[in-house]
Amino acid sequence: MGALFRADPDAQEGRLIAEMRERRRHRLGARDWQFSFFAAGAFVLFAILSAIFIGSYRSASPLVIVTIVAAYAVAATVEFEVGVGSAVPTELVLVPMLFLVPLGLVPACVAAGLLLADVPRYWRHEAHPERAVQLVMSAWYAAGPVIVLAAFGATQPTLAHWPIYALALVAQFAIDFVVSTSRPWYAFGTPPLSQLSQMVSAWAVDSALAPIGLFVAIVAVDNSYAYLACVPLILLLAVFARERQIRISNALELGAAYRGTALLLGDMIEADDQGTGAHSRDVVSLVVEVSKRMNLDERSRRHAEFAALLHDVGKVRVPKEIINKPGPLSHVEWLVIKQHTVWGEEMLKAVGGILGEIGSIVRSCHERWDGGGYPDGLAGEQIPLIARIVLACDTFSAMTTDRSYRKARPTAEAIAELKRNAGTQFDPAVTEVLVAIIEEGEEVRPIPLRAAAASIPALPAASAVAGQS
Repeated sequence: MGALFRADPDAQEGRLIAEMRERRRHRLGARDWQFSFFAAGAFVLFAILSAIFIGSYRSASPLVIVTIVAAYAVAATVEFEVGVGSAVPTELVLVPMLFLVPLGLVPACVAAGLLLADVPRYWRHEAHPERAVQLVMSAWYAAGPVIVLAAFGATQPTLAHWPIYALALVAQFAIDFVVSTSRPWYAFGTPPLSQLSQMVSAWAVDSALAPIGLFVAIVAVDNSYAYLACVPLILLLAVFARERQIRISNALELGAAYRGTALLLGDMIEADDQGTGAHSRDVVSLVVEVSKRMNLDERSRRHAEFAALLHDVGKVRVPKEIINKPGPLSHVEWLVIKQHTVWGEEMLKAVGGILGEIGSIVRSCHERWDGGGYPDGLAGEQIPLIARIVLACDTFSAMTTDRSYRKARPTAEAIAELKRNAGTQFDPAVTEVLVAIIEEGEEVRPIPLRAAAASIPALPAASAVAGQS
């Protein structure tokens, strides 16, 4: 299972996990509730029809049914969080259940196991009871194997029927995909294919666990309780899952601490110079849009947001009389202003971590494409791409913002200035994207510093254990 997880969940994954944890504590939205209630109701109807028409190819004592449902619930509590969902090693119990419990009762047993597994969450207030309807809905994946095994009469576990079992697994994945992706599609407009990569990882793990479950089922022909041999393995996976959850939680807390630090530094900028603070908010908005258009990866976009927010942080060391001077700066005063990028880098590297990483970007945010910038005279692609993006957005925002020594320039005039300086002051590719965003009339609204800091994705976990996704 280790190959299916990155050693470090990326920033987007950490953010999605945090959002998933928070959503569980709240009631479902109107459209989410509509779909979940309808799908859960349809599953209950299927479970009833399954019990009536698929019938029983074998008998099972009530004790076997109760214990296997309990084992399924235990497996369902072993949760490997990834992205907008999670994966659980229930395949270890589902496969034996298909051959030990009357086949028509399997859907109801799966739903009962899932509901039982979530009871502790309700006691700990980690999930809203209304979410139980989604658990019933999610049990739809059990319908695929039940239908296939009933259709082919493959009700005795034997390796000779492996093509039928493979088809049953495919049917499980197909129904799981349809139900699991249709809910966010209907409720939130999330395209089904955008969720495919995470589901493929979970299916790969289920595919790896299914043969183990089949061998257990074969042994259980002579001993109905042989499936209990999977419990120690499930408990071992529970240890790994818990380790992963702890590390993700620690990473999210660390990310919150970094965001809080960025927020504090942003507030310091606003306290010293209200104009600079508003300007920083504008730059964050523009940089976010340009980064998206230039297809920066999640980590780079996170760096870009921090750099945009803190590109002027070094100005807290610049005397206020220089920052707010109504007239032109003297040569000495200009040298002091130029030093703010170096001071910004020093401050951020002193904080360390992700802020330390963006310190070098902040240092380069006033370098020019032609090498005429400061403090190091870098040119062209020697300048970090994020710094080039911040420079263009910073300049446009500065031109269209009122300053103590001049009024804001019209947008059309600022665009013309960007175009004139593309290839000299600005990266031509960055300028083209920025101008396109502005000329298309996209509404790039200023993001308040507090909201901007909160929107920055969480930091990746320092490490993670293997598991399902």
